[in-house]
Amino acid sequence: MERKKWQCLHCKRTYVVVASGSTSHLKRHLREVCLIYKKLAAQQQKLNLKPTQSMIDEKLSGPLLMNLSAKYDHERQREAIAHWVMMHEHPFSIVEEEGFLFMMKCSNFSYEEISRKTLKNECVAVYESERKKLKSTLRIVNKICLTTDLWKSQNQKIEYMVLTGHFIDADWVLQKRVLGFVHVPPPRHGVDIADAIFKCLKEWGIENKIFSVSVDNAYYNDRCLKELKVLLSRHQKLVLDGKLFHVRCCAHILNLLVEDGIGRIREIVEKVHDSVRFINQSEARLRTFSEIVQQLKLGGKKLILDCPTRWNSTYQMLSVAMQFKEAFPHFQDREPSYTTLSDEDDWEKVEKVCKLLEVFNFVTHIIYGSEYPTSNLYLTEVFQIKQLLDQAVQDESNFMKDMANAMKEKFDKYWSQCNLVMSLASVLDPRIKMMGVNMCFPLIYPGDEARKNIEKVHKALNDMYLEYVDRLHEHREEGSSRTSAGQNGLTLEPTRPTRWSKLMNYVQEQQAIPAVKSEVQEYLNEPTYKPNNNGHMSFCALEWWKLNSGKYKVLSHMATDVLAISISTVASESTFSAGGRVIDYSELLYILLPLKL
Repeated sequence: MERKKWQCLHCKRTYVVVASGSTSHLKRHLREVCLIYKKLAAQQQKLNLKPTQSMIDEKLSGPLLMNLSAKYDHERQREAIAHWVMMHEHPFSIVEEEGFLFMMKCSNFSYEEISRKTLKNECVAVYESERKKLKSTLRIVNKICLTTDLWKSQNQKIEYMVLTGHFIDADWVLQKRVLGFVHVPPPRHGVDIADAIFKCLKEWGIENKIFSVSVDNAYYNDRCLKELKVLLSRHQKLVLDGKLFHVRCCAHILNLLVEDGIGRIREIVEKVHDSVRFINQSEARLRTFSEIVQQLKLGGKKLILDCPTRWNSTYQMLSVAMQFKEAFPHFQDREPSYTTLSDEDDWEKVEKVCKLLEVFNFVTHIIYGSEYPTSNLYLTEVFQIKQLLDQAVQDESNFMKDMANAMKEKFDKYWSQCNLVMSLASVLDPRIKMMGVNMCFPLIYPGDEARKNIEKVHKALNDMYLEYVDRLHEHREEGSSRTSAGQNGLTLEPTRPTRWSKLMNYVQEQQAIPAVKSEVQEYLNEPTYKPNNNGHMSFCALEWWKLNSGKYKVLSHMATDVLAISISTVASESTFSAGGRVIDYSELLYILLPLKL
């Protein structure tokens, strides 16, 4: 009789099933033998979670037993374990491990053992509790900006979509929360994605609060946003008739610019890539190369291999390799099989390219700072990139001209039209106001087009302000109409207004809503704000608007909505590829539980 066998999913090696049912030899195979599994495990990225203290329930902080006479709270202990498991992505089975039980008994002899099923139910309870808290928070939020991204699981071969909401809370702090993490079945059309997003918004009850949606430049997103715009317009009037609704990811635009440029020197990049890979493939080669570096007294980091889909990793590979360019010829003398040595002309080109890409790398880090509303910072970065490309076009080297022209062509394609989100956010930065637009536009756009775009921004600012004034009037009328209702929902008999009541109502209305255009004119006419002690790097626009909200009652609301717009989809992308990024604890609750269940 043929015995049953196990087969490794990775290397396809077979093992006979042990009569006792033990699987220790299979685990040993994955841990020590299977090279394919080791490679996949090394590539696997985990969510880099740094929870803030405020995200942990106060009732879970502090010791479970204050003194020996206190009663052990097993329910609180289970909830604390559930938080710990979700925060660090532990499997549910960890609570049944002998080492875990030994540790818990040592710290608290009264600890009662729980099963993985109990832990799963506890995690679901925590998830539902956090979901209710977020839903309650979203009820009082005025406007919500969205980012979304799609990702395909390599192991499951399934498409997922994540929807992240960005909003300003009652304390004027920018918040971001994962609102949806759903499977998107094929075929993946723009209409299907729009339906999935709208369904998620309906579940949260925020379909009438959407301000903007930031997406990458995939072809299906244009159709998706067009369809979603129609659906949301039936529930609310979009600001500026939806001119700020569709926001293109600036990080993706930068990525397209640089990819077009790097494509012109692909052969040189491949030479450096092959050299780094050749040295990193063997421990003996790395040791030899390290000895050469020490002999030549070259500083710097170890060689870095780039990721084909991330241009900034290509820049890092080239910049680090530049520090060791003297070591490569000496390495070839000791390693005859090394045949991809770059010549001096190639290294000169790499040096020029690195100087160009250094600025793009700096701008990318600013955009990737998803913890801060960077939309007000981006206009100056676009201006810097335009200046850099104009200078590179005048370079003496033909290859640099060719590279810069390719990047400049892509730049003009995406910024040929005025970017209102970027421009309005710059105007609402009290350090810059209209001066940023007045200075940058003539250098980004030619002649009359620059003047027209400046007027376009000024008009959009005034039109948007008028819309917010009307909205505050509507909210005030709705509030006054509700005052005639009693606590039991019964309509009370209106009292006859006196002369004083009419006068006081008029005074309150005038103070609550200033004269049309007065705030915009006052804000622009006042001198720009100058942070003390060169505090531009630590300046937060939201903090300034919070302090001046009493002075600019309407304009401050408008500013918070614009500054909450995310100019990139990094916040959503980090859900799928979070190595080195920060994910809020409440986001992880939404991501982790559906996946584990």
